[in-house]
Amino acid sequence: MNQYLNRRDFVKLGGLATAATLLPEMSFGKNDEIIIGHNSHKYRVKTGWGVLDASRNPVNDCHEMVEDSKGRLILLTNETKNNVLIYDKSGKLLETWGNSYPGGHGLTIAGQGSDQFLLICDTSRHQVIKTDLAGKVIFKIDYPKETGAYDYPTQFNPTETAVNPANGDIYVVDGYGLNYVMQYDAKGKLIRHWGGKDMFKCNHGVIVDTRNKKNPTLLVTSRVENCWKRFTLDGKSVSTIELPGTFICRPVIKGETLLGAAYRSTSGDNPNSGYITILDKNDRVISTPGGSAPVYTDGKLETQRKEDPFNVFMHPHDVYMDSDENIYVPQWNSKKTYPIKLERV
Repeated sequence: MNQYLNRRDFVKLGGLATAATLLPEMSFGKNDEIIIGHNSHKYRVKTGWGVLDASRNPVNDCHEMVEDSKGRLILLTNETKNNVLIYDKSGKLLETWGNSYPGGHGLTIAGQGSDQFLLICDTSRHQVIKTDLAGKVIFKIDYPKETGAYDYPTQFNPTETAVNPANGDIYVVDGYGLNYVMQYDAKGKLIRHWGGKDMFKCNHGVIVDTRNKKNPTLLVTSRVENCWKRFTLDGKSVSTIELPGTFICRPVIKGETLLGAAYRSTSGDNPNSGYITILDKNDRVISTPGGSAPVYTDGKLETQRKEDPFNVFMHPHDVYMDSDENIYVPQWNSKKTYPIKLERV
């Protein structure tokens, strides 16, 4: 598990006055609880949430998490003893399945009620796999030979998918491959592709943004460029959300809120420099739990960095916000730790 500093330890490092002066986004709650975040979006770190017996239910990289219509939290890991762990919101393990996804990376849920399904991106199998919620395979999307852009299957390393709720179209981003965006119909037939390495530098994530119901768009990560790029649903460029300092992962939307995990910062020591970022409906950062306070100068966000003396995060890889606005954070390359829960204060 991550190692946390309690109040007594932090006092030894310089006292509460130092904490309040240098790290105003960090504070202590009742019983030495750790509170992180900024402005209206602050969170209590729920230490120990979801921790399991690693000899029975191990994890390797906890890559992504979604919630089904029953309120169950579904976690994807690349540990083939149990690729999928399903929790309730108290952190109790409900179910496990999957032992054939060594590159389990991207996880998307779509559909309604009993018709919900998952899309799993496996970077080792070079495939996207559609399954039901119990893991039964429905169909697979292999490397897109028909685009003419790929010479062989291993060039295709899909990292994320998104589904358009209006028509079921599936978008696949090839973030660890050739950086194209592929658009398929609901049955897996290719419609079009665009992008490539001239447009994206690691298009690690994607989502259909339906917050403007009259004009839905597509948000695509360009992680090395520290931004999300917005497109029409057929691939025409619209705008860019700049997140300087932040190696951002996939965009996640809950209500009017846009949020994502920064697996690393560009400043300071690069390893273990992650945090999460939360944006309002106008795509402005309003809170950066584990990172520096967001500051805008002349309308532009200043470079952000990690500020996390409690070692809450190492390499956040995804975020999920539930109906109570609590946040769950799976992490990559983080000593096989289970997801972190942040409780909205």
